[in-house]
Amino acid sequence: MKSIYDFIIEPKNTRYNNTKKVGDKELVLNTEIFNHQYVSREAVIKHLPLAIETELQVGDEIIVHHNVFRRWHNVHGEEKNSRSFLDENTYCVREDQIFSYKRNNKWYAIKGFCFVKPIHQDGKFDIDKEKPLTGVMKLTNDELISYGINNGDLVGFLPNSEYEFVIDGERLYRVMTNFISIKYEYQGNEEEYNPSWASSS
Repeated sequence: MKSIYDFIIEPKNTRYNNTKKVGDKELVLNTEIFNHQYVSREAVIKHLPLAIETELQVGDEIIVHHNVFRRWHNVHGEEKNSRSFLDENTYCVREDQIFSYKRNNKWYAIKGFCFVKPIHQDGKFDIDKEKPLTGVMKLTNDELISYGINNGDLVGFLPNSEYEFVIDGERLYRVMTNFISIKYEYQGNEEEYNPSWASSS
């Protein structure tokens, strides 16, 4: 099965990440089908589109939009699948629904996107645990590299531009390339912030 413009993918494991192993028991974290926080975003490419040139390859592990695998209820209360659904193990996605890919055990950002890891708030009296609109670049891209922004750099991004993902136990923000606003110099007291629930997922 091949599509002209869509990638054909399958979930890496299941459609939802709503369970956690506790000892020898499995704990169900959420039973709502519409909650995007528990929808899996990990997939594997089965077929490439015929009419699009892409850096992606069959077999690449990818990170996709949260709506790809999500179920929802219509106004009549009927359970529906997303537009991407073909069958339980087969989905079609557009190029702009893929944000990152993994090859040879290394993650890469797709053109137009990057991933930033938040850092700890350094103020003694601050309530928030992470510093707003600031983080460490974890997955840069060719465009940002041409501006001198590499992995490991401390960067700032625009308000409401970050979207949360957990990739290999790291909580990262997906940020569009043109929303990266500044590259900072390190002060020496920056510390990456990863909540315990992310690393244990």
